[in-house]
Amino acid sequence: MQNSLLKHYKLVLAFIIFLSFYVTLGYIPLFDLDEGAFSEATREMLKSHNYITTYLNGDLRFDKPILIYWLQAFSVKLFGLNEFALRLPSAIASTFWAVAIYNFTKRHFDVKTAFLATLFMAGSLQITVIAKAAIADALLNMFIALSLFYLYDYLKSGKKSYLYLATVAVAFGTLTKGPVAIMVPFVTLFIYLAIKREFALFFKTVFNPIVIAIFLIIAAPWYILEYLDQGQKFINGFFLKHNLSRFEGSLEGHSGSLFYYIPVILIGMLPFTTALLKMLTKIKSYFKSDLELYLLIWGAFVFIFFSFSGTKLPHYIIYGYTPFFILMALSFKDIKSSLSLHLPTILLFIILLLLPFIAPVIAPNVHDKVAKILLPFVPDSFGITYKIYFATGILILIYLAFNKQLDKISQIVIASVLLLIGVNFFAAPSYAQLAQQPIKDAGLLAKKENLKVVMYGINTPTFNVYAQRLVAKHKPKVGEVAFVKVTTLKEFKKYTTLYKKYGYALIKVEK
Repeated sequence: MQNSLLKHYKLVLAFIIFLSFYVTLGYIPLFDLDEGAFSEATREMLKSHNYITTYLNGDLRFDKPILIYWLQAFSVKLFGLNEFALRLPSAIASTFWAVAIYNFTKRHFDVKTAFLATLFMAGSLQITVIAKAAIADALLNMFIALSLFYLYDYLKSGKKSYLYLATVAVAFGTLTKGPVAIMVPFVTLFIYLAIKREFALFFKTVFNPIVIAIFLIIAAPWYILEYLDQGQKFINGFFLKHNLSRFEGSLEGHSGSLFYYIPVILIGMLPFTTALLKMLTKIKSYFKSDLELYLLIWGAFVFIFFSFSGTKLPHYIIYGYTPFFILMALSFKDIKSSLSLHLPTILLFIILLLLPFIAPVIAPNVHDKVAKILLPFVPDSFGITYKIYFATGILILIYLAFNKQLDKISQIVIASVLLLIGVNFFAAPSYAQLAQQPIKDAGLLAKKENLKVVMYGINTPTFNVYAQRLVAKHKPKVGEVAFVKVTTLKEFKKYTTLYKKYGYALIKVEK
């Protein structure tokens, strides 16, 4: 390893992981809807001491299996009910995910490729967001990565221990998010062995009695207990609605075109988008290597499957990012132009810099009522330090783009650090200050004053988390305290404002 930075590769990766996954865990409020829903379900679990069935605002929640709730509940027991505790399990899972990428890539390639693959994972835009979100996806991605890594090691070595470890990962993934944890490794393995014309090995692997026993011992007990507790409601809610229906049609309004994930992956991979594009130019060469073919099948299957799924959410595509990180690392040496390397990140920083100036101008043309109210306040929330940072970041990136002395690995590490600081210390907190801080403040006020609150025309489960109580949902009657969007205030003839900021208000309805 000639690059001087690579001499300290472990310290560099540790710093990137800390900056990306941990440093801002408790820095900003929980986001609605997903973080709020998972966190509130965990809070209600701890309140009710029901550790089998999850509820959200008192109603059954069959969205996900149980493992992430158990981990969040354990973390809350240790550190209290706060953002840090609720997000910590995801950060730890993401760390193990990064370590798994490093170890697997180092074992099959070399330290330099392992360093780059891990950097691409920990330092990318979409991963820094998902890796510390109080939801199930970081945990699931760790198990999917481990299962497919161990499966490949089994195929190449024949050691049954790798197969059993892969099964353990699949089983825990099934306890994290259900059938998708089985589907991704199952289909990847099938396609790979079909191309290799080794069908017998596929059936021998999948229907191994010990494999089946390990899977059932780990995954089956909760599913059985949940069925015994809820019966057909569990089958209908979990398997039919939140799994089968997600592919067949658009669930909860999360739809998109066949090309939905193209911009998602191009933006999500920043500041490494150029490495992704370079990887795509080398697809034909991947068929010459068993491992590279295996990785390509894994990533391509996820991309194609979820592109055809009726329900589309940005984080679904991440299930196929792990193999891309490794293939991107292999092709990074073929990037010749520093300008092309940094241009996508420069464009992102320009957009982020201009956002406070553009938002008030476009506000009148926005259809969403709350967004129309929030946009004029963007310049206040995205203040001077925000603008100075991204302006400075643009200048540094331009300098890197035209620097011929600094090697490209050092350049991309600097670009990653710039992006991670910009997102985690400036962009995300500024947005949270505008969109989520008012909800948190209203919830904390309701808790402090012991207010019985109803929620009307709004769905923000983070309010429940901060208020630490269930919230009825109906149009408030005279004398009731209500949490509402400011756009609904016109429906009440007389009320007392207890709290009001940006798009949200806490009011007491009067006669």
